[in-house]
Amino acid sequence: MNILIDIGHPAHVHLLKNVAYELKKKGHNLFYSVRDIPIAKRLMATYGMTPYIDLGGKKDSLWGKAQTVLHQDLALLRFVRKHKIDIGLSSGIVLSHVSRLTKMVSINFDDDDDAAEKLVVKYCHPLTDIVFTPKCISRKTPNALYYSGTHELAYLHPNRFVPDPSILEKAGLTPKDKFFIMRFVAFKGHHDVGQEGLSLEQKRRLINLLSKYGRVIITSEKPIEPEFENYRLPVPPEEIHSLMAYASLFLGDSQTMTTEAALLGVPALKCNTFAGKLSVPNMLEQQYDLCYAYHPNDFEKFYDHTHKLLETPNLKAIWETKRNRFLKDNIDTTAFFTWFIENYPKSKQSFLDNPQIQYQFK
Repeated sequence: MNILIDIGHPAHVHLLKNVAYELKKKGHNLFYSVRDIPIAKRLMATYGMTPYIDLGGKKDSLWGKAQTVLHQDLALLRFVRKHKIDIGLSSGIVLSHVSRLTKMVSINFDDDDDAAEKLVVKYCHPLTDIVFTPKCISRKTPNALYYSGTHELAYLHPNRFVPDPSILEKAGLTPKDKFFIMRFVAFKGHHDVGQEGLSLEQKRRLINLLSKYGRVIITSEKPIEPEFENYRLPVPPEEIHSLMAYASLFLGDSQTMTTEAALLGVPALKCNTFAGKLSVPNMLEQQYDLCYAYHPNDFEKFYDHTHKLLETPNLKAIWETKRNRFLKDNIDTTAFFTWFIENYPKSKQSFLDNPQIQYQFK
């Protein structure tokens, strides 16, 4: 088959890199498209997701985003027709539009709740053929197929990822060192309008607290504040997961990296206005006690909880037990997605007839 993978964010590279590898290994033709996002392009080159068609940059305003989507619709429409794409994989809106004008089947991977992404619910879900959704989310669209897992399991499941211990030396650390990773995001996505995370003063307080216990390392989606420059991530972004696996604690205002840390067995706390509103982090917190979310208005509770964890002995061992329980209940999503895509449309009917079939992919 001819399969197109459309990348709109660096996280999408991680989500689909192993699926691409498995499908390529099975003899399928893989094509790629990407926005003008330097980190995404760097990751794609690292994981062999090349060559690709560059769809240009993003815009921050809603009107700018609408113009960008139209431009990308037209560019990908020509590309899909030229290369006779059979199946398109994406976590964005554009491929669903193109699929309605071509014979391409559109599969969307979406781990956000409907309430948090009204534009996607309106302009993507009704047009895509399948919306792969973690089972903790409930959707309005009949196109949703629910699986046991999260996006992050596609690249952090033990079948797919083993941290590289040499990363510690690269970062100037030893196995005995205690260190903490902080992640700050820009809140520029279409679903981020009106949302916010940690303030500058709140970041300062957290860094001062953490510094008493070990080394602080910061990774930031937006330009890092000059006063925090000494804490900048000391390794390439494609190696962040190996480094994070050895961290003692994760803090920040990032949705994705909070989940990533939790699935790696690292205690994770986030502080943003999405707190309590999203099903995936709520599931990880309420069912597995792997991570915690606080609204910025509740920063003092966030701060106190951080302090409590810093004082807790054998913290990583406690979290490893929690992580193993989560892994036992969920699937190797890469193996499941690969099977589904390669055997489509028979796989869809098999799954609808027996959703338990997914549990053979552990």
